[in-house]
Amino acid sequence: MRKSVKIPRILKIEAIQGFNVTCMFNNGESRVIDFKSLFNKWNVGEFDIEYPLLTESEFKKVTLRNHTLSWQNIELKLLNEDGTEQIHPYEIDPFTLFEASTETENELSKFGSLIRRARKKAGLTQEQLAERSGTSRFYISRIENNKTDIELSTFRKIVEAGLGKHLKLLIE
Repeated sequence: MRKSVKIPRILKIEAIQGFNVTCMFNNGESRVIDFKSLFNKWNVGEFDIEYPLLTESEFKKVTLRNHTLSWQNIELKLLNEDGTEQIHPYEIDPFTLFEASTETENELSKFGSLIRRARKKAGLTQEQLAERSGTSRFYISRIENNKTDIELSTFRKIVEAGLGKHLKLLIE
């Protein structure tokens, strides 16, 4: 049996602040890439292709292309199989970016802390909440500690059946 491997891909650039880029990856995580640290780790110097990106005005020209970060302002001249030269923008492998990034707290990761606070306010143990909502204590613990994703239908069961609250969603 072949195991499916999910290769990291960037779906969206969420924010650029200085040399930090926050991206949404295809696993649903929002992650921050600190390029100041990354370029420092790579020992980027004046003879490296990345050198112009040490200037904030050039760095901020980053775009999303091919599910990774791309800088059209940095041109790479590559030879095709037939020996002709082709120009490509500078891009960094999304796997490298994922490995160099750190997860941010986003709206999805707040579900766990929301459930924990509401459970404690209601005076319930994880076991009691699990029983009321038709899940297990282990699952409630994993949700509260942001160790698992949660389906909307399960979230609704926990909130409405388990906690006796009403669930409202807002998309802005």
